[in-house]
Amino acid sequence: MKIFITGIGTDVGKTIASAIITEALEADYWKPVQAGDLGHSDSHKVQEYISNGKTKFYPNTYALNTPASPHLAAELDGITIDIKNIKEPKTKNHLVIEGAGGIFVPLNDTDCIIDLIQPDHKVVVVSRHYLGSINHTLLTVEALKSRKLDIAGIVFNGDENKASEEIILKKTGLKMIGRIENEPYFDSNVIRYYADKFRGNLLELS
Repeated sequence: MKIFITGIGTDVGKTIASAIITEALEADYWKPVQAGDLGHSDSHKVQEYISNGKTKFYPNTYALNTPASPHLAAELDGITIDIKNIKEPKTKNHLVIEGAGGIFVPLNDTDCIIDLIQPDHKVVVVSRHYLGSINHTLLTVEALKSRKLDIAGIVFNGDENKASEEIILKKTGLKMIGRIENEPYFDSNVIRYYADKFRGNLLELS
């Protein structure tokens, strides 16, 4: 099973969700494009959170120096991202693929993150509650559906908001894979706790 983790925007909790899902399935992990924070990248963070001995980590295809939209970060590095160079690692294990920002974050003049999502990927959308997040979540789901991509479900991150969650699930018809509470900190124990909670729903996807 290949799971593509995307979010309704930046800083909604994709990396934490990726770590939880990677741990739950003892999956391999790959972030194709990393922009900025190369010394403590999302791959490094997930690696710190994982406690199983099975997960393999694959290198970024593009590791860009500037914390900005990938198209700009690449331009500042003097390169152009070519999605033909972004080749999915071959593994017999489950694979968790983490996107960058939301689905329409540009990679170059023509391609966006959504163009990395393949027909055999199961997409998990990470949503975080804020004013406007219902709209952002519904737009994300609508765009994924318009491409006929396989949406596995939604992970809500942060304090529960029943009204928002109910209308999002009702309008999209999607399943909630789980909720990540507003934890004071995350470490391998907290990630393992959520991995145990999410595992049943994730295994139903395969």
